[in-house]
Amino acid sequence: MKEGYEELIERISNEVEERKEELIILLTDLVGFPTVSPPARNTYEIQKEISRYLDDLGFKTDMWDVYPGDPNVVGILAGDSSENYNSLIVNGHVDVAEVGDEDEWMTSPFATHIKDSYIYGRGVADMKGGIAASLLAIKILKDLGITLKGDLQFQSVIGEEVGEAGTLDCTEKGYSADFAVVVDTSDLHIQGQGGVITGWITIQSKETYHDGIRSKMIHAGGGIKGASAIEKMMKVIAGLQELERHWAVTKSYEGFVPGSNTINPAVIEGGRHAAFIADQCALWITVHFYPNEDYEEVIKEIEQHIHHVAAADPWLRDNPPQFKWGGKSMIEDRGEIFPSLEIDPYHPGTSCLSNSYEQLLDQKPTIGMSPTVTDAGWLGRAGIPTVIFGPGKLEEAHSVDEKVEIRQLLDFTKVLAVFITTWCNTKKGEER
Repeated sequence: MKEGYEELIERISNEVEERKEELIILLTDLVGFPTVSPPARNTYEIQKEISRYLDDLGFKTDMWDVYPGDPNVVGILAGDSSENYNSLIVNGHVDVAEVGDEDEWMTSPFATHIKDSYIYGRGVADMKGGIAASLLAIKILKDLGITLKGDLQFQSVIGEEVGEAGTLDCTEKGYSADFAVVVDTSDLHIQGQGGVITGWITIQSKETYHDGIRSKMIHAGGGIKGASAIEKMMKVIAGLQELERHWAVTKSYEGFVPGSNTINPAVIEGGRHAAFIADQCALWITVHFYPNEDYEEVIKEIEQHIHHVAAADPWLRDNPPQFKWGGKSMIEDRGEIFPSLEIDPYHPGTSCLSNSYEQLLDQKPTIGMSPTVTDAGWLGRAGIPTVIFGPGKLEEAHSVDEKVEIRQLLDFTKVLAVFITTWCNTKKGEER
């Protein structure tokens, strides 16, 4: 980077503006792949396309199946002085939400169209817009002859919409960096997030009884110490509600409305049929927790509280609730985890991204918390300082006639290109 910083910014900005149509074509191409999840197992073709794109830019790519038909792609562009300069991960997921009744859409969800200042199509906001803009930002740097001293890594992952943790797979394979940006829907805010974990609470009776025995269980002198697992689950649900209220009173986190940490009894399954006393009941819960909490500690709190509830009931003491937490897929094992992510506004990576934003858009970025969850928590849990920063409003994610403002896509492309250039050409331990 021999030219001055201001001249570099102007050159990148001008190049992005001139290549607006290229961005739209690339996004249209990505939207054209119907990577809906569920049912999933349909991302191979788009991932091959992204892998070829990265290959053409000089990346060394790795592609492997997380599930059959759903591969991750990781590309690494080695820097000129990797040991001494900052490395960066740019991460995004290629799966998109269900579209519902296509007749409700103005046009096909998988064929983009432009109206006023917006581009429409499934995934333009969540989050193929972020992927397309990131790929173009990297291509523009190459075309302008801008070299990087630190490593740049691009992760195109699967499964985020159904908790299939493609990003977790990347961390388990050892992919890491000095900083990471998850380019998911954030309206160009720089964000951390709370966390989510699902769990199953199961009550299983040791005995099975005919429906005709019920009167002997519930009336004096009946002599049968039995119970309906469904009715006993009502006590568990009441206990969860008590804990939820306790959390609302005793816990808080800046950037979240009080009481955002919730325990939702989402699904209940129980009983055999009407001729039996229900001998099993399973409750599927969804738990939201704050960025400064770890899901393992949250699990302990819930289990401890429910064990106390069970200890106060003579039948539940002998038939205690059992717990199964999380999972790597809402499709395969009906469970998911999204770890929380605290954001450090003073981390050199966050500061560098903020400065790039301010230089390009002439205003300070909003730094705060996402009201939803993304894969960013897995990168943070792996010890990688991470932020969420991407185009698109959350209100558009999963919506009919999903759209994103073209101007915001261009602004994001500019900011990310300048940030990559700056961060990956800054020595480790220094600030820019």
